[in-house]
Amino acid sequence: MTTAIARDLAARLRESGLAEVDDSRRRRAEYSSDASNYRVVPEVVVFPRDVDEIAALVEFARTDAVPLTARGGGTSVAGNAIGPGIVMDLSRHLNRVIAIDPEARTAVVEPGATLGSLQRAAAPHGLRFGPDPSTWARATLGGMIGNNACGPRALAFGRTADNVVSLDVADGRGRRFTAARGSGAASRIEHVVGLDALVNANLDVIRTELGSFGRQISGYSLEHLLPENGRDLAKALVGTEGTCVAVLGATVRLVDVPRDPVLVVLGYPDMPSAADAVPALLPHRPMAIEGLDSRLIDAVVRHSGPAAAPDLPAGGGWLLVEVADREPGDALDRAELLARDAGTSAVRILPPGPEARALWRIREDGAGLAGRTPANHQAWPGIEDAAVPPERLGTYLRDFEALLGRYGLQGLPYGHFGDGCVHVRLDIPLDTNGDVLRSLMEDAAILIASHGGSLSGEHGDGRARSDLLRHMYSPRMLDLFAGFKQLFDPGDVLNPGVVVHPASVDTDLRRPHVLPVVAVNGMAFTHDDGDFTAAVHRCVGVGKCRADNSASGGFMCPSFLATNDEKDSTRGRARVLQEMINGTLIEGGWAAPEVQESLDLCLSCKACASDCPAGVDLASYKSEVLHRRYRGRLRPVTHYTLGWMPRWARLATRMSAVANAALSVRALEKLALVAGGMDARRAIPRFARHPFRTWWKRRGPGSSAPGELSRKRVLLWVDTFSDNFSPSIGRAAVSVLESAGYEVVVPSQSVCCGLTWITTGQLAGARTKLAHLVEAFHPFVAEGIPILGLEPSCTAVLRSDLLELLPGDARAKDVAAATYTLAELLAAPEPVGPGAAWVAPSLGDTTVVVQPHCHQHAVMGFGPDERLLRSLGATTTVLSGCCGLAGNFGMERGHYEVSVAVAENSLLPGLRAAPEGSVFLADGLSCRTQADQLGGAKGLHLAELLAAALPAGAEPEAGQPL
Repeated sequence: MTTAIARDLAARLRESGLAEVDDSRRRRAEYSSDASNYRVVPEVVVFPRDVDEIAALVEFARTDAVPLTARGGGTSVAGNAIGPGIVMDLSRHLNRVIAIDPEARTAVVEPGATLGSLQRAAAPHGLRFGPDPSTWARATLGGMIGNNACGPRALAFGRTADNVVSLDVADGRGRRFTAARGSGAASRIEHVVGLDALVNANLDVIRTELGSFGRQISGYSLEHLLPENGRDLAKALVGTEGTCVAVLGATVRLVDVPRDPVLVVLGYPDMPSAADAVPALLPHRPMAIEGLDSRLIDAVVRHSGPAAAPDLPAGGGWLLVEVADREPGDALDRAELLARDAGTSAVRILPPGPEARALWRIREDGAGLAGRTPANHQAWPGIEDAAVPPERLGTYLRDFEALLGRYGLQGLPYGHFGDGCVHVRLDIPLDTNGDVLRSLMEDAAILIASHGGSLSGEHGDGRARSDLLRHMYSPRMLDLFAGFKQLFDPGDVLNPGVVVHPASVDTDLRRPHVLPVVAVNGMAFTHDDGDFTAAVHRCVGVGKCRADNSASGGFMCPSFLATNDEKDSTRGRARVLQEMINGTLIEGGWAAPEVQESLDLCLSCKACASDCPAGVDLASYKSEVLHRRYRGRLRPVTHYTLGWMPRWARLATRMSAVANAALSVRALEKLALVAGGMDARRAIPRFARHPFRTWWKRRGPGSSAPGELSRKRVLLWVDTFSDNFSPSIGRAAVSVLESAGYEVVVPSQSVCCGLTWITTGQLAGARTKLAHLVEAFHPFVAEGIPILGLEPSCTAVLRSDLLELLPGDARAKDVAAATYTLAELLAAPEPVGPGAAWVAPSLGDTTVVVQPHCHQHAVMGFGPDERLLRSLGATTTVLSGCCGLAGNFGMERGHYEVSVAVAENSLLPGLRAAPEGSVFLADGLSCRTQADQLGGAKGLHLAELLAAALPAGAEPEAGQPL
């Protein structure tokens, strides 16, 4: 596939009236993969602006014989959202919920509307769309229609096909029509000449091979065309994976929002034993029965820490059973009755609340969490969607485990056990070739068919399973599928190679075509065996970065939320880096312009490191790319200004009166900004008149609070930012620590963590600074003295980047383990913590609006701070999402608009909505600066807030009520 072919196709599309056509290598790289194992590079990507443009694209594909693939959220794990020729992204513009009809209990949606947006639109009417796959926050209705998506509550509400009323479609014969249910003269089946005859000639095989159980999704669901099923063409087209028609719009059925659902958690020795219990639970008509393996819970703990996993009853496998009210208040009674039939005494019943939500989040993140086995091997989809009749599930799982044992493979199974559907990713060795995948898939298909199952239970067949349908269906049925597609798409231009005329399952695999890229003098990528290739292939494409996760406390991905462009998602960037390593589409390696474009709007916020269930850390990848690209070369000016800011800050603070006076002249400040590569609309924070270290030297030794509190030492690390811009934070920290009985120790020399060197990819310089830091701090740590960090981003460096830049250094590990935030230190047990004798200040009359720093969210977590504030009586609102400044990002020229847009995601609305008299709390200098410059809010650090509340406390120097 050459650039010239892509350029010519793009030109012809533009001539036909399509405006948003992109044939750039970067864009094609972003759309070359979905959430599957496959890579197919399109020639162009088109973003239709209305339904007429979709129809025009279908007509163009038909007349010019160019393959066309529709794409929504791009979360397909079967490879049915990628293709050659044209990929059309329907999520960019065609994403509206057009109408909600509460009386008819229906909704009219565009194909790119996300399920999350539909649920929000329907919720005020007490309604929702029934099926809810785990990707609900970013999955589009068009994609759900294409795959016949289900989700956990399909047990109660059915599949997408069961909830579709009608479809507005265009097909490969140039027709546009409405597909719906009908009979006789009103039959919509008559829109398709020959369909009636095709069905009538195959009634026997349709009745005997299709629709045998609810999750039989593989192939085409032609049973909906039977006379006894209402000859429903709309339902028959659901699940055709874009191979027969392009969906222009849909009318879907809505259901009542379940009332006060209760979650019953049932523990069993293992997953097959849990599956054995399912048939006895089905008569209770629960909303959902989900299976969860202990290895998945272990993955949560490895990824997010023990606090992320709620307490579960004893067992190696669990069923999560949701029961909702039928009559007001009866859910709990129904849950208790169900538990009696569960065949286990390991039971927890959870009402609606944080623990139940946490378990559902774990279930939703399953595809990403299962991307790594307990041995830290990359795991891949393929057999991740098999379904069998529920009564066969336990036996099937035992046979499946035996099959994996023969191949020596591991995975973390979970799934919709109430429907007999199992999801699992396996550590198939795809880094070399697809031989094991092909052999395993053949054997697994035979096994699934022997249990009367379906290769796909909700994800579709795609490139992963279409070639295996021969194990599930008779030759006559496969011919019928081909005949059905022929009626709609005789030229085979709509998503070719899927369901009908498929290639082998090992064709077009992404991973075998890239070689290892060994870490060299940059990030160690210790969790990926020192291989940058393995690190960037952590991105399996689940697309959580494309959703607004702020309602659940998520911060990822701020730039995508600001631009709604795949280029600016974590996944889009990872795909470009994968293509850079592949080298066949994106040429030029680390210096490729496509790589620069892709990473330009990455804020290095590190939110993906915690929020991405696959553990993708784009901030580290960006640092590595910049490190390799500019090694030994001239760098952008901001790498010398903002990247070396600690040096300039120390120099400027020595003559702060002169520097601040000069910066107070706006013309001079603008000149300095422009010369330094920054945006002239920004302001430079003022330098401290008296740095903390100067104050500390003049103050002399402090003293612990009187009384029974024991004196214990703590090393107070006043970083460059706190020392030179906000010394009141350090002074406040001293007051708080001494009130808690600590003897405060300050290093004799200024110590820098190299944060700004890291974010600008100057990793050799960062390593030098961190080595110096370890040299200075380790003697204290060796004596058992904890380190208190004040600036969250610097503290996060010691807890994460330090181990990547000084791998294998035992002293560095000691320093990382001994580093605390203020909230962590005050909450720590003795001997580190202050102990029970400390009389903590009261915040009972304080209302606090908090902007957590992204790096703290990603590395340390904000939980200790939130718990401390509430334990002290504060009324607390915690904002979710990046402030938008993100260190050097928002200061750099070319980033201002996106920085402001990110601030509008959460920070600025939160400040505007804050009650009068609230305190704005932000430990990060970037967060305080952004709030000040864009919202006029003066922020406090936690140390300042606590110091002001001490019995002898004074008002802090910085900050004021909102």
